[in-house]
Amino acid sequence: MLPTSYNRRTFLLGAGIGGAALIAHPLGLVMAGGEFAATQSMRGGSNNYAPNAPLVDNLGQGFLVHGSVRRAGAGEPLADVRIQIWAATERGGEREPSNHGSVITAADGSFQLEMSQIVPNFGQPHAHLAYDDGDFETVFLRPVMGSASDTRVEAHFVLAAT
Repeated sequence: MLPTSYNRRTFLLGAGIGGAALIAHPLGLVMAGGEFAATQSMRGGSNNYAPNAPLVDNLGQGFLVHGSVRRAGAGEPLADVRIQIWAATERGGEREPSNHGSVITAADGSFQLEMSQIVPNFGQPHAHLAYDDGDFETVFLRPVMGSASDTRVEAHFVLAAT
């Protein structure tokens, strides 16, 4: 039996507060003193990864992948960082070469890539993004969309030096 101070209500309250904290800091965990913790790779993020995906202007039209890249610690934006993006789209699966491409971050650390509409793969509409260029620790992200009808997905990287 659980102690009287711990019940379903306190569990749900704690889970809600924890979830709100994650939503409030989408760029990564902000530690005491305002420092940014490095983003951890997500499970399944490296599935169908293709090293050295070419730089592209787009991978189709109608869907936007966007986000930012920052340095762990102070959180300053990182310019000229290569981010690779791939997904299952209306044009084919994640292994389809025309669904793989790379972009370079702008001076403010932002990036974006327009592509064909993402479709569910294994029941979930999701994208894959990677940083894997050697100056920082490799990070693979796999953001899942709320709905297959969403037309954008956002992902943020906080990179730690190697």
